[in-house]
Amino acid sequence: MQERKEQLPVALDLPGAKFQMVEWGETSVAYIQLAAGANAAPLLEGLPNDNCHCPHWGYVLEGAVHIRYTDGKEEVSKAGEVFYWRPGHTVWVDEDTSLVEFSPKRELKEVYDHISRKVSAES
Repeated sequence: MQERKEQLPVALDLPGAKFQMVEWGETSVAYIQLAAGANAAPLLEGLPNDNCHCPHWGYVLEGAVHIRYTDGKEEVSKAGEVFYWRPGHTVWVDEDTSLVEFSPKRELKEVYDHISRKVSAES
């Protein structure tokens, strides 16, 4: 299977963040673009521990993603690096960033649905 990133359906289109995604079996594959200053923390409020409970594997194409886990550990995934982010995290970026991310479909849907509801309630 393959898809061109330009043709991936948009799953979330938020100010400063665009998530395009396709589902392959039990895996969601996302191409994500984040503008400088994007911060997931406010969107994750209301989830367990106000963090993303979905694990992610991927590759940072450009920029860098800062990750903070519920245990306080922080790390940075930079352009050219593959990554694994365990459940219980939030992320933010200081510069324009793009990445490809692979996640379990069910858990990611729960997170995206929560974000969609939160954004709709604020509108």
